[in-house]
Amino acid sequence: MQRVLRKLYGAGILFFYSTKWFIFLGYPMLIYGADYTRVWSMDLLWLYALFLIGKDFVWRFVLKRHYCKSKQCKKGE
Repeated sequence: MQRVLRKLYGAGILFFYSTKWFIFLGYPMLIYGADYTRVWSMDLLWLYALFLIGKDFVWRFVLKRHYCKSKQCKKGE
């Protein structure tokens, strides 16, 4: 059971790291600009994207850490 939950968590992270900005910026445009009806599941996904953006901000600018610790990542390669 724990292995399955780890895989689901990993898949969620990979999916939302590639789409978090589209969801964060696009969903409010759909609601307020295109009269899209609000759906609670999309609201939860928007909050999750907001959490990931906040986590990235804190991780990079407040804690001054990077995800990659090898020398190649620090050189920008």
